[in-house]
Amino acid sequence: MPRLLLVEDEPAIADALVYALKTERFEVSHALTGETALDQHAENPFDFVILDIGLPDMTGLEVCKQLRTQSKVPILFLTARDGELDRILGLELGGDDYVTKPFSPREIVARVRAIMRRTENDGGPSPESSSTNGQPAGHGTPLTHDESSMRILCEGTPLDLTAHEYKLLLVFIRQPNRVYTRDQLLDHAWEDPGAVTDRTIDAHIKTIRAKLRGAAAGAEEFIQTRRGLGYAYVP
Repeated sequence: MPRLLLVEDEPAIADALVYALKTERFEVSHALTGETALDQHAENPFDFVILDIGLPDMTGLEVCKQLRTQSKVPILFLTARDGELDRILGLELGGDDYVTKPFSPREIVARVRAIMRRTENDGGPSPESSSTNGQPAGHGTPLTHDESSMRILCEGTPLDLTAHEYKLLLVFIRQPNRVYTRDQLLDHAWEDPGAVTDRTIDAHIKTIRAKLRGAAAGAEEFIQTRRGLGYAYVP
C-alpha cells in the first residue's frame, strides 16, 4: 500500500482528499504545516507528497525545496487558480505536476497514479529506442545516456534529474540537432500531455539548463531555443 503525505491546511479539502485516497488503497498521513511535513518525511520517508503551496508557516515551494535536498519523492502541487508564477516555480524546484483549485478528489487520485507510474518507470525507454547502431544514445556527444543506471551524463558528470527532466533530455539526445515543438516534447515526456501546458516545457528547460551549467561551463547552450519553433539539442 503506497504511503502518501498530504500537506494541506484547509480542513474541507484535506478531509475530501484523505477519504478519496484511502478509498483507493493509499495509506495517507495528513500534515497541516510545512514544518510538520518535513519532520514526518525525515522520520519515515513517504512514497508520494501532495503539497499545497499556501501553508500557514512556510510556502509549499520552500517545503519542496527542502525536500529536494534529501529526496526525489514525487510531488504534486495544489495551487490557486491564478497562481501561474507559483506553478512555474514549483516545477523549477522539482515538482512533478500541479493541479489548480478547485478540483475533484478523483482527479487528484488519477494524477497521483499517473505520476507514480511515470516515476517508477523513470522514463522507461526501451533498449532499442535508447541506442543507435548498438551505441548508447548520445554516443560521441557531450550528453550521453547510461542505460543500465538510467542516468544522463554531461561530459562525464552524472546529472541529478527529476523524472520529467530525464525524459526530456533523453528525447533530445536520441536525435541531436532536431527541433522539437513544445507539443511534441509534451507528447514524448508526459503520459497525459493534455494535463499540462506548453509553459511546463519552458519551466523544465530552464531547470535542465541550470543543471547542465552546474556540470560544465557553457553546457546550458547545448539546449537551444528556436524562436517560434521549439527547442533542439545542439552538441
